[in-house]
Amino acid sequence: MMGNGMTDERFLLIFGLGYSGRAVARAAMASGYRVAGTTRAGDTGTLAFAAAAPALATATHLLITAAPDEGGDPVLARYGAEIAAAPHLRWIGYLSSTGVYGDHAGALVDETTPPRPAAPRAQRRVAAERAWQDFADRCAVDLLRLAGIYGPGRSVFDDLRAGRARRIVKPGQVFSRIHRDDIAGAVLAAMANAPARGARVFNLADDEPAASAEVIAHAARLLGLPLPPAIPFAAAAPTMSPMALSFWAENRRVGNARTKQTLGLAWRYPSYREGLAAILAEETGNGRVEQGEVGGPR
Repeated sequence: MMGNGMTDERFLLIFGLGYSGRAVARAAMASGYRVAGTTRAGDTGTLAFAAAAPALATATHLLITAAPDEGGDPVLARYGAEIAAAPHLRWIGYLSSTGVYGDHAGALVDETTPPRPAAPRAQRRVAAERAWQDFADRCAVDLLRLAGIYGPGRSVFDDLRAGRARRIVKPGQVFSRIHRDDIAGAVLAAMANAPARGARVFNLADDEPAASAEVIAHAARLLGLPLPPAIPFAAAAPTMSPMALSFWAENRRVGNARTKQTLGLAWRYPSYREGLAAILAEETGNGRVEQGEVGGPR
């Protein structure tokens, strides 16, 4: 049974040290957690995905960032039995997507809104969420639904500098976003405020859903670059990939009030304006964050 073998040490195992996973790892280490994380092949300072069983045997906290594929959730497929038997596990966090809500024609969705995914990838996310919730009678399980992720090295600045940004206009269409560092902050708050067992849903989206064209225009002004010409969505759609079209086919405003209240959070970057300003300061000044090493288990 999970959670029976308690330990004072906090050991976070992250399945998937990608963009968000590494940010969580740095924040967790700074907060006193021992951290290990997986990559596919086990790059320097990480665990190979196929060699994570010993770490699961001592982990107190587990974060899954890997997306499900056509075969389902890869972590559960490989390690479901080991997770069910993990003696020290207190908390499981699953990084999901606000795409599970589907299209709401611009209306507000919140943490209580039932998922109604249309895109296959969002349907797979809902199936994975339900599979992870099956562990909630044994330890805390948090489903953290992420809006569009941005941050240093992954923002509209990159497209503007490369000359590939397009200011697509679709009246009434908005997107929600979340800065990488606010993801890390929310994960740490969820771990610190976890109940003994049960499932919770959190929306990791900032306070201001905004049109894509609005964000691009603001970023161009910050860089001192000309605004890319406005392109009506109908004109841009034939040149879009199927994935891009699926994003533009859905319109919703993601509410976060319950998430912030439950976790006692105030976003560090409550809108794209604060987030982009911080990214620009980091990329052009002396504020670059060093990529800390994430060690394997003892």
